[in-house]
Amino acid sequence: QEQLVESGGGLVPAGGSLRLSCVASGDTFSSWSMGWFRQAPGQELQIVAAISWRSGSYTYYAESVKGRFTISRDNVKNTVTLQMNRLKHEDTAVYYCAASLAVVDVAVVLTSWYKYWGQGTQVTVSS
Repeated sequence: QEQLVESGGGLVPAGGSLRLSCVASGDTFSSWSMGWFRQAPGQELQIVAAISWRSGSYTYYAESVKGRFTISRDNVKNTVTLQMNRLKHEDTAVYYCAASLAVVDVAVVLTSWYKYWGQGTQVTVSS
């Protein structure tokens, strides 16, 4: 069973920045498409950003975070990162990273295609 461990969450004022990291166990990280999801209280899980496997040639961003968030990956460090700038109160949520084993060179956006999930990290943006 592969493991994903997130870090970097916290409390930040509106307009501030946070950098979330997710470290994966095992030696097949480069073969996974990776994604960041979030879930606010009383709301459904939603995808925030995704990046394709290997070199990460393809990325996807939810409309609400385009231009503010950046997803990247480092296959040497088995890490996927979400840089979040100009944070808004509505970005408050628990953020999860996830790994998809789909054998396609795309940024996977379907939740059902993700197999491994981290435990989540809380991001709170004060207004």
